[in-house]
Amino acid sequence: MNSSWSSAWRLLRIPFSLYLMPIFWFALSATPEIEIWKAAAVFFILHILVYPASNGYNSYYDRDEGSIGGLKNPPKVTEALYWLVLTFDILAVVLAAFLSWSFAGLVLLYLLISKAYSYEGIRLKKFPIISTLVVVVFQGAFTFLMVQVGIGTEEAGISEKTNLLLAMVSTLFLCGSYPLTQVYQHKEDAQRGDQTLSLTLGLWGTFLFAGISLLLGTAVLLYTYWLRNELTYAAVFLVATLPVVIVFSLWVWQVKKSAAAANFDNTMRMNKVSSLSLSFAFILMCLLRFWS
Repeated sequence: MNSSWSSAWRLLRIPFSLYLMPIFWFALSATPEIEIWKAAAVFFILHILVYPASNGYNSYYDRDEGSIGGLKNPPKVTEALYWLVLTFDILAVVLAAFLSWSFAGLVLLYLLISKAYSYEGIRLKKFPIISTLVVVVFQGAFTFLMVQVGIGTEEAGISEKTNLLLAMVSTLFLCGSYPLTQVYQHKEDAQRGDQTLSLTLGLWGTFLFAGISLLLGTAVLLYTYWLRNELTYAAVFLVATLPVVIVFSLWVWQVKKSAAAANFDNTMRMNKVSSLSLSFAFILMCLLRFWS
């Protein structure tokens, strides 16, 4: 029994959920005024409850035997995982309601969409274009705006043109990073009948698509900072994300020499460097806004 619950906790992959931190910090960096306690509450709800619940539900239906994001050797799925996911879902919506009903509604919608992504009766991940759009929009722009709703940003600030451009940037960045998380799972996805975007694009197509998406996202971001007269933020972003450019370029070079380099370890390294670099950039922007 204890082993069953221990396996369930591991499959929530809470540390892996922290790779999605950049969207949270990005949303805060674009917000003029922040109440620390509300920001902390939103962080807890999303990264400790919502994302792990989505991870766990995905594992419950996938029953992966090979490596998955955050776990090189995932344990066997048990019924305990389902009940743990349900508990996390309920806690997330209830706690979100204490911040605002609108935030709770957005959290509930996110959870339902994430279930449709994996649930065997719908299983959006069987459809490469639809599943990619769902992931990049809901983990990108939707989450960006959801964070701002959660911390109490006024509606005028949320719907302001440049704020919406920044939300779009978060989706473009997800377009670049999401397919890269699938490159080592081509064989298992094909066996399960999941036609992921990376499987559709092929190995080199995935890297090309990722590179173009990241470049486009960066271009829109820099343009938006120019519109907002925040060129300091543009400089911070370019310097802080230099490690991402280096690691991505080295990875492409390794894959060119051997397709075997498109493996779990290199994918997780790319995720880690990207997440930490982007989080550092956006946290620094938050501090600069606070000090100014």
